[in-house]
This record gives sequence, C-alpha cells and structure tokens, in this order.
Amino acid sequence: MANRGYDVVVDVDAEGDLGHTDLQEDLEFHSSNFDDTPHPRAKNPPSGLPFPATTSTPSGLGSSKRYLWTLSFYAQFFDVDTAEVLRRCQTSLYPRSNFLDILDGNPDLYGPFWIATTVVMILFLTGTISSYLAGRSEKHFEYDFRLLSGAAGLVYGYTGVIPIALWGVLRWSGSEGASVLECWALYGYANLIWIPVALISWSPVTVLNWVFVGVGFAVSGLFLIRNLWPVVSATDARTSRILLLVVIGLHAGLALAIKILFFAHGSPATKKATGAEDDGKMIRSLFGL
Repeated sequence: MANRGYDVVVDVDAEGDLGHTDLQEDLEFHSSNFDDTPHPRAKNPPSGLPFPATTSTPSGLGSSKRYLWTLSFYAQFFDVDTAEVLRRCQTSLYPRSNFLDILDGNPDLYGPFWIATTVVMILFLTGTISSYLAGRSEKHFEYDFRLLSGAAGLVYGYTGVIPIALWGVLRWSGSEGASVLECWALYGYANLIWIPVALISWSPVTVLNWVFVGVGFAVSGLFLIRNLWPVVSATDARTSRILLLVVIGLHAGLALAIKILFFAHGSPATKKATGAEDDGKMIRSLFGL
C-alpha cells in the first residue's frame, strides 16, 4: 500500500490510549497527494503581458509593485538576453515560423530600440557619403546634420507610432491577437534588413540603389504581412484587406523616403535649387530636412 500512496488515519480516544482502539473500525485509508507536483507553468503569469503598474505581482514572481516613474517598470520590457535577441534577429531575416510564436508571450523592446538606433546612425553616415559623392566638384564639403534628425524622426516615428495605430485599429475591430508590445517588437525587428541595405546603398549607381532598397522593402514587407495576417484575419474580410493595404502602403512610403532622402545620388533630392526649389528640396522640407 505504501507504493500506492496512502495516508494512515488512526482514531485515538481522549485519553490517548491505543489499547482500547478497535483497528477494525477506527483505521481508515485516504488517498495521498504528497507525490503530486505542481504544474510547471503554475508560477508563470496568466498571460505574456506584464502585470499592471499599480498592482502587486503574485507571490514568488518578483517585486511588489511597479510604477510608471520607476526603472523596474521599464526594465521588464528589456528582460531578454543576447542569445534570444540574436535568435529573434535571425528569425526576422529567415522566417520559419510565426514571429509572434517566437516571442512566446515575452516581447521585448531591447532589440527594436537598438536596431532602430543602428539604422538611424547608418542612414546618417551613408547618406553623408552619398551627398559627398554627389557634390565632389565642390571645394568645401559640409556635413548636414539635418540628415541625422531626419533619420531619427523617420525611423523612430515609423517604428513607434505605426504599431500603436495598428494595435488601436485591431482592438476597435475586435481582434486581440497581438498586444501593443508585440506590435512594437514586430515592427522593430522588421527594420533589421535596413542595416545591410543602408550599408550598400550609397553607391553612385542609381539603379543598384533602387534594387537594394527594393530588396529591403520586399524582405521586411513580407515579414510584416506573414506575421500580421493571422492577427488581421480575425477581423472581417473587408477590414483585413484594408489593413493589409495600409500596412503595405506605409511600408512602401518608408522605403521611398529612405531612398530619396538618404541615397539620392543623381536624384532630385540632391540637386541644388536653381532659381526655384526643385522636387527633391520640397520632399526634404516636408520631413524637416
């Protein structure tokens, strides 16, 4: 019986005398639960989202409270190691499964932030090289730091604002397949392809630049569509088609802005205005460049 897991319960009288105890009537056996192990996910939070900032976390899961003005509140969005970030970067370039499944309920902002920052710096450097090659006839070359502010506004704005708008539309449409953090992570890791594109798109050969930017648009666009389709398809057919068209259109706008504003050797964006402003200068003015 010991191997079957039983508890032995003996009824003892008030005097504690076992001599008058009838074991035939007072001996009982109950099923034991000593060998039951807790479920491996019992200590995990019920969902992949962080706990509210104004509530206490369950016992055994960490500190007591997290407020918006404390570092611990923001630290939970960067709780990821280097190996996991590299794995997610590899998945964004060579997708084999849905990226939301790769996140496994733990989206991070560490990778998206540094990817966006790297893209901004490389766009500034290679855009400066492209401008230098376009104006080599000039005796004195001046750095245009408006390229840096323009790159920051373009990349951070696109990566930060578009996911929030998409998440809001999805919630309004009744789809809850992705949280706002997952949308941020999805768009953030989609920017990874622009790092190699920016490194090779400073060539004075305009056709090659268009090809490189087109490849970046295709890779990142397919990555977004592939991973957003299961979420968007939860809405009605008309809304899902409109959302996908908007996502593709905005992403195409990002690719065109990168090409025209930073790698426009021989394009209207690098020509100087003679008399009246040309089309390239008008485009730069729209982005504050």
